Amino acid sequence: MRIETCYFCSSRIYPGHGIQFVRNDCKIFKFCRSKCHAAFKKKKNPRKVKWTKAYRKTVGKELAVDPTFEFEKRRNVPVKYNRELWDKTVQAMKKVETIRQRRQNLHIMQRLHKGRELEQERDIKEVQRDLSLIRSPAAGLKERKKQEEVAEEQEQMHVEEDSGNELEAEAVEAN
Repeated sequence: MRIETCYFCSSRIYPGHGIQFVRNDCKIFKFCRSKCHAAFKKKKNPRKVKWTKAYRKTVGKELAVDPTFEFEKRRNVPVKYNRELWDKTVQAMKKVETIRQRRQNLHIMQRLHKGRELEQERDIKEVQRDLSLIRSPAAGLKERKKQEEVAEEQEQMHVEEDSGNELEAEAVEAN
């Protein structure tokens, strides 16, 4: 059983499914559904259509370069299989698939992490810009009272110094 890939969107085509188009130069195009076939007939570019894997890879939303993709390359040379080799191949395919899944998940998490950082920066800027809307009038009331008390004490100290200087000046004039 061979699982083909769609020429347009790169999704899987299982046996008995999809549409096959043969061009005059004998090139075969296989499509998973009529949506892909219609887009191909309209000469749409898969890299510019947002729902295709080609678009996701070009924009950087999907992992593009990974050594595990080398295993999916098509081999047209027929090979005679023995049972042990077949078992090892199936086990290797499972292992490669788990590795690919881990790498794709890591790629997604890195993209999400970058998005979170940008969102956090945007939120901080918004809060700083609109702080007057967020801060209540009572915020910082204690600090203002302390500052006023310190200012009053300093004024009293200045007044006392000034009055002390005046008394000395009067005493000097009286002598």
